[in-house]
Amino acid sequence: MAEPAAAYAVGDPLHLWFVGDPSRARLVGELQLVSAGKGVSLRYADSWLAEGFALSEDLPLLPEEFMPRHKGMAAGAVDDARPDRWGERVIQFLDKPRRLSLMEYLYFAGDDRFGALGVSTSATDYLPRRNGPLPRHDKAQALATVMGKINAKEPVTELERRLATAGGSFGGAKPKALIEIDGAEWVIKFFNGEPVDAPLIEHATMTLAAQAGIRVAETRPVALQGENAVAVRRFDRAGGSRVHALSAGTALRAITPAGQDPELGYPQLAQLLRRAGPTAGGDNAEQMRELFRRMVFNILIDNTDDHEKNHALLFTEPTKFGKLSLAPAYDVLPTNSGQGLQEFIVGAEGRDSTLSNAMSQAELFGLVRDTAADEVSRVIAVVDRWKDHFVGAGVSAADIDSLAQQIDGEPLGAQRREFAAGAHSSPAPTRRRGSRFDR
Repeated sequence: MAEPAAAYAVGDPLHLWFVGDPSRARLVGELQLVSAGKGVSLRYADSWLAEGFALSEDLPLLPEEFMPRHKGMAAGAVDDARPDRWGERVIQFLDKPRRLSLMEYLYFAGDDRFGALGVSTSATDYLPRRNGPLPRHDKAQALATVMGKINAKEPVTELERRLATAGGSFGGAKPKALIEIDGAEWVIKFFNGEPVDAPLIEHATMTLAAQAGIRVAETRPVALQGENAVAVRRFDRAGGSRVHALSAGTALRAITPAGQDPELGYPQLAQLLRRAGPTAGGDNAEQMRELFRRMVFNILIDNTDDHEKNHALLFTEPTKFGKLSLAPAYDVLPTNSGQGLQEFIVGAEGRDSTLSNAMSQAELFGLVRDTAADEVSRVIAVVDRWKDHFVGAGVSAADIDSLAQQIDGEPLGAQRREFAAGAHSSPAPTRRRGSRFDR
C-alpha cells in the first residue's frame, strides 16, 4: 500500500537521492520550491559534492543553489524526475494534494520514476512515497479499467485505487501504468479512444524501425477485452539497477547559455553526442548516424510527435566523466496528422518534414552527403514494406487504409518515390593549384 499522504506536509523541503543501486541510496541534495511556487531548485549536499557527479551539465559540482531556468520546471536533471501530464492527472485524482505545486508532483510520483533519481522526505534516510509492488501481467485488464475511469474522472473503489497507485504515475500524456512482466518492469500503454488501434500500431511501427537499423525499446502487444494495449520494456532499468537518464530537452537546455532559448532538434542532439557520446570518434559516430536514421524514419512514417521528451540519453558510468549514450527509440508511431512538421528541428528548413531538410545538415551528424543519402535509401526500403509488416503484426485493413492516406500519399509517399541517392553525391575535392615550391 502507498505511504500515507500525510508523510509530506505542504511547505516542507524535499531531498533528492541517487538510487542507481536501490539498496545503497545516496543523498544528492535538498529541493526547494522557488519562483513564487512555479519551480524547484537544487542545492547539492556536501557528501555529494565530495563523491558525486554532475547530474547534468547545468548542475556542476558547486556549493550553490541551482535555480530552474524556466517557470514550471525543476533545476536541470531534476526536471526529468517529475511526472508529465498523465502522471499529474493520476496524482490529482487519487491523492488530491492540498497544493498542486511541482514539489507535490515530485513527491507523489513515488519511487518508480524515470531514471535513477528519487525524492525523499528525509535527508538521512531514503524515504520515498512507496507505491507497493507493481501489478503483474495478469492485472492488465483491471489496470485498463481503472485507468479508463481516471481518464474519465469516474469514481474508483478502494481496491482500484490501490491498483492504480501501485501502477504508478509515470509520465506522458496518455493513460499508462507500470507493470511487471517476467520479473522486469514495463510501461503498459492503453487505448485512448483513438480512431485507430494505436497500441498495436505502435508495436508494429517500433518493430519496423528495428528493421531500419534503429535500436528500439522492446514492445509486446497485450490483448484486452475488445481492444489492445502495448507494453514497452523500460530501458532505464538493468536488472536490479537503475540507469541515470536525461530527456533530450533537459540535456540540450543544459548546454544552452543562460537567457537564451534552446535549439531542440536532431542536429543539435547529434552535436551533443559528438562531444559527449560514449567514445569520442567511435561509438558516438555510430550513434549520430543512427540518430539520422531515426529522424528520416520518423519523417517517412508520419511520426510528427517526436518532441524533446520522446528522445532520451543514458549516462554510461556517470562517475567517470558522465558520458552520454543514445537511449533506445520509444513512442514511435504514425500520428496520422499530415501536418508536415516535426516537433524536433530537422535541418536548415527548421521542422519541415522533408528529406531535403533532413539532408541539409547531414554533416552535423558526421555524414558526408553520399553516406547520408545511402542511409535515407536504406530507411526508404524498409518503409516501402510497411503495409506487409503491419499486416503481419495484426493491424486491421481499415487502420492500414487510414494510415496509408498519409504514409503513401502526398507528400510523404512522393518523397520516397522521388528520392535519388545519386543526386546527393558529395562534390569532388578541389585539386590544389600548383606552386613553384612543388617543382
